Parts: sequence; C-alpha cells; structure tokens
Amino acid sequence: MNREGTVGSVLIGLSLVGYGVGVITPYPGRSASLVGLMVGVTLLAIGTSGGRT
Repeated sequence: MNREGTVGSVLIGLSLVGYGVGVITPYPGRSASLVGLMVGVTLLAIGTSGGRT
C-alpha cells in the first residue's frame, strides 16, 4: 500500500472516531467527520489502485 492508501486508512479511522464522539457529545464540527470519511475513502481507493488507469 502506498502513501495515499495509508493516509486514507488513517483518515477513515479518525473520522469514524470523531463521528462516534459526536454522537455521544454533539459538537459544532461533527459534520466535518463525514467530509473526512469521504476524502479518506477516495484516498484509499486511489492508493489501492496501484496507479493503474
């Protein structure tokens, strides 16, 4: 796995934790965790494609 895949995986994990905390204790930036999740999935998809087009 390359750098994009690693960053995507970490971002997905952090986003899920952030959203989970936001469900328990609502905070103003909770919606940013959904954006982080979408970006993380995109980076993971790019990172696992191996540069193939």
